[in-house]
Amino acid sequence: MRHGEAGNRTAVPVKDAERSLTVAGRKELEEIAASLLSQGMRFDKILASPLKRAYETAAIVAKTFKTLNLLEQWNELRPEATRPDLYRRLSKLKHDSEILLVGHEPYLGTLVGEMISGNGSSHIALKKGGMAKIRVTSFVPKASGELRWLLTPKQIRKLS
Repeated sequence: MRHGEAGNRTAVPVKDAERSLTVAGRKELEEIAASLLSQGMRFDKILASPLKRAYETAAIVAKTFKTLNLLEQWNELRPEATRPDLYRRLSKLKHDSEILLVGHEPYLGTLVGEMISGNGSSHIALKKGGMAKIRVTSFVPKASGELRWLLTPKQIRKLS
């Protein structure tokens, strides 16, 4: 899941990391989370980038699902992190876990593209608040998986 709508981007990385969700972004994510819950989704873990807007997004989902105890910050989801580090850490989680990753573009879109195409040059664009579901088939010798669905925030809200 990509984080929700946040304030205007700043050129200073430290300040950019502290950008919060907007009021509209928060409201949209509450609707998205409620829709996901109504569809019977569940998560064994909710993993978020430590940047404020992503963590706030993950916290809204966790609160809606009453699973705040499953919420963790992972530096491997920061925009400048490397996907191989993320794959290594994810590979240590229980097989067949339902994991929600909350992060940023273009990092997540490249991750999705890489996992479903087998190469690092593919990219799937995720709108703010949008989601993709991948069934991971392998982490070795490289991360790969099957795209189950790709939804915009508008499509997710219409599910309920």
